[in-house]
Amino acid sequence: MPDEILDEVVHLQKSGQARGIASICSSHPFVLEAAVRRAVRTGSPLLIESTCNQVNQFGGYSGMRPADFAAYVRAIARRNGLPQERILLGGDHLGPSVWQEEPAEAAMVKATELIRAYVSTGYVKLHLDASMPLGDDDPAHPLDPGVSAQRLAVLAKAAEQAQTDTGAAILLRYVVGTDVPIPGGAQERDRVADGAQPSLVTRVEDLRSSLELTREAFVQEGLQAAWERVIAVVVQPGVEFGDDFVNAYQPEAAASLAGFIENQLGLVYEAHSTDYQSRAALLRMVRDHFAILKVGPALTYAFREAVFALAMIEAELFPPTERSRLIETLEEAMCREPQHWQKYYHGGPAELAVARKYSRSDRVRYYWPDPQVQAAFQRLIANLSARPLPEGLVSQYAQVQFKRIREGALENTPKAILLDHIDAVLGDYAYACGS
Repeated sequence: MPDEILDEVVHLQKSGQARGIASICSSHPFVLEAAVRRAVRTGSPLLIESTCNQVNQFGGYSGMRPADFAAYVRAIARRNGLPQERILLGGDHLGPSVWQEEPAEAAMVKATELIRAYVSTGYVKLHLDASMPLGDDDPAHPLDPGVSAQRLAVLAKAAEQAQTDTGAAILLRYVVGTDVPIPGGAQERDRVADGAQPSLVTRVEDLRSSLELTREAFVQEGLQAAWERVIAVVVQPGVEFGDDFVNAYQPEAAASLAGFIENQLGLVYEAHSTDYQSRAALLRMVRDHFAILKVGPALTYAFREAVFALAMIEAELFPPTERSRLIETLEEAMCREPQHWQKYYHGGPAELAVARKYSRSDRVRYYWPDPQVQAAFQRLIANLSARPLPEGLVSQYAQVQFKRIREGALENTPKAILLDHIDAVLGDYAYACGS
């Protein structure tokens, strides 16, 4: 059963075993196929999550409602032979974030509708987040933690009622708390020297207070049973990435957090923005009870790396008139519709051109569905699928995949190279999580 997947992770953590689970936060078809194929190959469960701004009752930026996203994931699973019971769907930052410019009453109505849409579709893991000030909250002060807790309990009550209405036997599992930086990566480097510990590590006293306020709010709403199914809390362990930097996990800075959660019955940590951490850092995070590791941009970044490598191979094999112009088409799309990257990247024309392609924030991921980009991508794949790729070119531009091709572990095809490059990132998370 999907709910038992999370319960087992918590149980093993509380029994002293360093076990975790990766949360795949992406709607990209190649990322999802790579994740599904790994789950089929290893026999492991698969946790796929969507965010409130990506998938909601109005379509979100992906154009998908929760039912659409669930059907999309399950279709990929069916095509690749993954049993449905091994898939766990989760919702991330579910709450009023999308409507935070609206008055609180209106925003919360839409947030509860969002929750009901997720639950009625079969999502089991819900990260509830009401930490953001809304339109009629005082902009001069941070949102009162008590108000945030009360709003979060309202969301949980809506979820429980929606679950009752569905009649499903599976009970919901909740995650509370929030990370300090914005979802999807910070916009600027933390103001510390390179190599030093970032300042945004959650303080234990703040976490203790937040948990107690949230528990009290649940009780006030008659949600004692739901509180027993809160399995994780989101904190900031000091990991973050942005345009041109990655703050690596430093265990000594999170030591107090690790010690605190050991004494919290039934609770582990959920870590956001773990993208680009080394496999050693991810392993240490799981040992320090950051048992749910979210990853998204690092996976689409790996896809972009592999696509660019294939475009380089294409440039060696085809005259200009026959090439896909994939890299140029992407650049044209990003310049034509800059709203997805312009507030994240800074500098002159040369710096912006580099950032659009190679930034760790990977704002490129918003442009793959563009019709012209998709047409160029399909032409790239068609051009390179006519015959086996020359080994010298694969060795030059995709060295890791070349070795696997030579060993007979990988097909010499564009799709296989793309999936394998994404799988290398997934492999780091599987190693860290002990699966």
